[in-house]
Amino acid sequence: MNKLIVSCFVIGMMSQVNAQNYWKKNTGKTARVYLTHSKTNEKMADKGTVTFAPFSQPKETDACIFVDPDFKFQKLIGIGGAITDASAETFYKLPKNKQKEIIEAYYGKNGLGYTVVRTNMNSCDFSSDSYTYVAVNDTSLKSFNLAHDEKYKIPMIKEAQKAIGNQFTFYFSPWSPPAWMKSNKSMLKGGRLENQYYQTWADYYIKFIKGYEKQGINVWGLTVQNEPMATQTWESCIYTAEEEGEFLKNNLGPSLWKNGFKDKKVMIWDHNRDLIYQRATTTLSDPETSKYASGIGYHWYETWNNKTQLFDNLLETQRAFPDKFLAFTEGCKEQFDRSKIYDVSLGELYGRNMLNDFNKGTALWTDWNVLLDETGGPNHVGNFCFAPIIADTKTGELHYTYEYYYVGHVSKFIKPNAQRIGTSSNRAALTSTTFMNENGQLVTVIMNDSDNDIDTHLWIEGMAVSLSAPAHSIQTVIL
Repeated sequence: MNKLIVSCFVIGMMSQVNAQNYWKKNTGKTARVYLTHSKTNEKMADKGTVTFAPFSQPKETDACIFVDPDFKFQKLIGIGGAITDASAETFYKLPKNKQKEIIEAYYGKNGLGYTVVRTNMNSCDFSSDSYTYVAVNDTSLKSFNLAHDEKYKIPMIKEAQKAIGNQFTFYFSPWSPPAWMKSNKSMLKGGRLENQYYQTWADYYIKFIKGYEKQGINVWGLTVQNEPMATQTWESCIYTAEEEGEFLKNNLGPSLWKNGFKDKKVMIWDHNRDLIYQRATTTLSDPETSKYASGIGYHWYETWNNKTQLFDNLLETQRAFPDKFLAFTEGCKEQFDRSKIYDVSLGELYGRNMLNDFNKGTALWTDWNVLLDETGGPNHVGNFCFAPIIADTKTGELHYTYEYYYVGHVSKFIKPNAQRIGTSSNRAALTSTTFMNENGQLVTVIMNDSDNDIDTHLWIEGMAVSLSAPAHSIQTVIL
């Protein structure tokens, strides 16, 4: 028997032993189930426990979710949402007790377990106006100050940070440089960063990081540019893959390292899944650029409205760059309609994206605005959207959408540093993912977005529990 065969045989035997040892400890063990079901209006309801029993070879007629703890993939960095100007302005229009409720709902011990916060550097569409932190034509950046953010954004971020504790993971993204640095002399409608301002703009990031950290907000990371291929009616700036790479290699990366910020996680792209592979393979083809990048960010807006998101592009990108983490940095349901805030389709949009994103290698997942008002804003260009919590600033009432609960089925139970476990489904209507928390706890999330109830089995190495997956529901099973 040659060495290769022996090696494969030993690995196979180790896998079997690991599986057997795992289930020696868990045979007959119970798992707890939490369910959100639109028909019964249950929201993360504790459905009690189910018990594992022997279940050998499943038949093709058996609907199953298959989990194998011997196969481990990426570790979770964290899950969270963006505290934008719009979120913070809405937050401080509410009574103190409602503010406290929102912080607890997302970041508290009984909340969703959010640990990640994203924010905007300079204004974005979800700001009440366009602004920067410097005076016009101040190439020295001596006028740089964060007074604008100190009114609403920074105080709310600090509230989240306090509730999260030492797992607080904060990063930022720019939508546009100041108008005077750009080819179109506007923060809006695209344009490009003028070559002569590349270093000035890199220095701007350094000023921002130092300013926030002086406020006690530790910066974990940043993206180079929000949506660098979108010419929007709001704040936007265009970079080709080559331009983004040149800016990172020659200006932003060296500036971060020179200022003692080598540990900051820089994410390229920060746009949709459709071009992620082309952007990554082009921008990161130069080792001198790649050394400054830790991750690849993306959004979901390519084709989300017809259930044809390009999830496989994530897997191909992860295969090409196993040393870079994938980060979902933004997504929301656009075109706000107040009559739809209790529609389960909002939750299913999130569930479908989260579960597939994780199964394709994503390590960081960040929703867009954590809070918006009764108009789906404020927004200075009328781009009104949904958020997991909608606040009526006139009455103080908080509306928890299905987005909140569907995200919660993942974020509440799967903790930072959890490792994704091999999982598959034999029914197209059942989407599922599994993670193992650091304490060895297995967490499986199962979503059924079809119109039919499905009786299924959660099968783990010859043991299974019987579950009901009602139509338009999501459940979390904890072992």
